[in-house]
Amino acid sequence: MIRAYKFLLYPTMRQTQALGEMLRDHCSLYNGALEERRSAYRHASRTTVRYGQQSGQLKDIRAFDPERQGRWSFSSQQATLRRLDKAFTAFFRRIKSGEAPGYPRFRGVRRFDTVDFPKDGDGCRWDSTPHDPQTRVRFQGVGHVKVKQHRPVAGKVKTVSVKREGRRWYVILTADQAPPEPLPATGAVVGIDLGIASFLTTSDGRHVDNPRHSRNAAKKLEAAQQALARSKRGSKRRRKAVERVATLHRKVRRQRLDHAHKTALGLVRDNDLIAHEDLKIRNMSKAPEPRPNGDGTYAPNGAAAKAGLNRSIADAGWGVFLAILAAKAEGAGREVIAVDPRNTSRTCPECGHVAKENRPTQEKFHCQACGHTAHADVVGASNVLRAGLARRQAQPA
Repeated sequence: MIRAYKFLLYPTMRQTQALGEMLRDHCSLYNGALEERRSAYRHASRTTVRYGQQSGQLKDIRAFDPERQGRWSFSSQQATLRRLDKAFTAFFRRIKSGEAPGYPRFRGVRRFDTVDFPKDGDGCRWDSTPHDPQTRVRFQGVGHVKVKQHRPVAGKVKTVSVKREGRRWYVILTADQAPPEPLPATGAVVGIDLGIASFLTTSDGRHVDNPRHSRNAAKKLEAAQQALARSKRGSKRRRKAVERVATLHRKVRRQRLDHAHKTALGLVRDNDLIAHEDLKIRNMSKAPEPRPNGDGTYAPNGAAAKAGLNRSIADAGWGVFLAILAAKAEGAGREVIAVDPRNTSRTCPECGHVAKENRPTQEKFHCQACGHTAHADVVGASNVLRAGLARRQAQPA
């Protein structure tokens, strides 16, 4: 299995400058390749330029500009061109599926933060000595950069990436390692119901509070964004304001990831099977369609209330949590099953009666047929577990 590791770098001032120049030159290569594709399609009878053609030009580009392009790893420049090719592949896929296409855009120097090295030893070299205070990673054109390796890297390093986050630099490794030993069986199964009032509710009645990290940081973010809006473009004050806003957003993201990791780990350790709703989060957070009256005016469509709900959905981070849960379950030998979420909170677990009226409030469930009452989220989690067990039994051995 493939596992990723992320370590903090401690570059010197000269190495920091070199890393910034590496990002700048790879960004220039990305934008130049994008411009070539745009120009070829517009002015050369809609000619399509592919990755193979652009990769074949790298040798001439490096010879023409040895100071800015020739000093960096050839394979990392190929990876940058592949990134552009993937962007166009996703663009055409969205067109075919009828989604908003989103044509690939030019990248600003401050928005191009990652350079990939497809193979350890080709333009980069990772020192795999575990817990060595002198652990370093070497990048072509930069040198040996000190790494804070807080845990050993198991397996063989496959790819290496360098990433800038604000004023900090990180190295990201992917390592191919043998599957770990599965955790001992517990005999327990659980269904979970994701929500806003509670982050999740389990079928055995346990509620996990929603930390609402983004809402808690809203006042600080508002003040920082107002200071950014009042700053003059190109000024030193504006650069500091941009860094302040980015720092606050990174803190919220790290808090959300920390909560997701800890919650998922607890579920994986305690249960052999975890069932959850197969949520289409992108569809759930879409803005409501406008309702024209025909006379140039529009009827109320609940857009303001829906915007607040969308912010709460994004703040909860369901998609990130489910991805982390699936990854941890795979490594621990646990089973995760996604079930159809329709009517999970409207179906009575006692008699099976389905009705919208069964859930009169956000928290209360009261069956109109048999009179069964319970917490609505616990009912939803119980129905999710029942559907997950039925799906597992229906799967071929």
